Amino acid sequence: MRIVHFISRILVGVVFIFSGFVKGIDPLGMAYRLEDYFYAWGTDWMLPAALSLSILLSIMEFVMGVVVLFNLKPKVNAWLLLGIMTFFTGLTFYDALYNPVPDCGCFGDAITLTNWQTFYKNVVMMVPTLLLFAWRKKTKDQYNNLKAYGTAGIFAVMFFALSLYCYRHLPILDFMDWKKGNKMFVENPEPVRYYLTYRNSATGETQEYLSPNYPFSDSVWMSQWEFVSQRTEDPNVFLGHDLQILDMEGNDYTDHFIQNPGYQFLLTVWSVEKANHAALAAVEKFALAAEADGHGFIALSSSLTEEIDSVKQLLGLTYEFYQADDITLKTMVRANPGLLLLHNGVVIEKWHYNDFPEYEAFKSKFITKPTE
Repeated sequence: MRIVHFISRILVGVVFIFSGFVKGIDPLGMAYRLEDYFYAWGTDWMLPAALSLSILLSIMEFVMGVVVLFNLKPKVNAWLLLGIMTFFTGLTFYDALYNPVPDCGCFGDAITLTNWQTFYKNVVMMVPTLLLFAWRKKTKDQYNNLKAYGTAGIFAVMFFALSLYCYRHLPILDFMDWKKGNKMFVENPEPVRYYLTYRNSATGETQEYLSPNYPFSDSVWMSQWEFVSQRTEDPNVFLGHDLQILDMEGNDYTDHFIQNPGYQFLLTVWSVEKANHAALAAVEKFALAAEADGHGFIALSSSLTEEIDSVKQLLGLTYEFYQADDITLKTMVRANPGLLLLHNGVVIEKWHYNDFPEYEAFKSKFITKPTE
């Protein structure tokens, strides 16, 4: 039983630490997901608390994992753990049944689970949780209150500082499609293959054909076989994205900017009204210098044209704005505004508005030492 208890403690502790960590280093990502829940539940009044709740939730999970892993105050943590797991198991069961949000984000963006997979995960985790609860009175408390609560407090403060740092800069680990090193388009893509399934109306036999290699011109065959279904097979291995860059008239310029063989800056501003206006104004000088050296620089926003024009006039901005989906912009850079640098479609660097570089610093790092 001691071995089972030890394994249960390690399993629960590691899962909670991992879950809290991947959410804590991306507090904005979890805040966006909480906002989705608030909209789905009709509790829009809670939107201003999304970021604070995101950080508190990640700290709670991380510290709970530490407490269980190191067996701090076992009689107390067993009750807390049981309460937390019971609440989240019930919540994820509700999510699985009604699907208010497709991905609850229990492991942030590091591991994507469906709502049913999340519920099953919690059901499995309830087994070691119940074992720890049942064994709580037989578990020796090896630490006094000062050491136990002091350790938990220190980890809470340290993790809060880490989460705050990631909020004010960028996540120290990036699990998104637009992370550094990813190429955002496929060179010389192979054609997508379409497979058609037909059924013989007399025998019920089915046959799959690679389009257009089937006897569609044979009227006799067509009278005997009926279309059933179609499947698509894309042979191109590609970490896709759903970014669409449109000008104010609705023309699509996505490939033009994403496939730019030179340096291309994308300033992501999912909302011009909620963006840091000082940063929008400060990057004007950078944009002018970049364009003067022949590099591409555009801003992407989901705001209305009237709002964009108003902010441009207010701040004296001259760089060009294009339209893009706000959800996509939030995944590209966890900042409003954020700056992303592409070179031949490869994500070279990303900056939070608190870390926007001087143009000369960019040149010395990337131009004098070109990206291979």
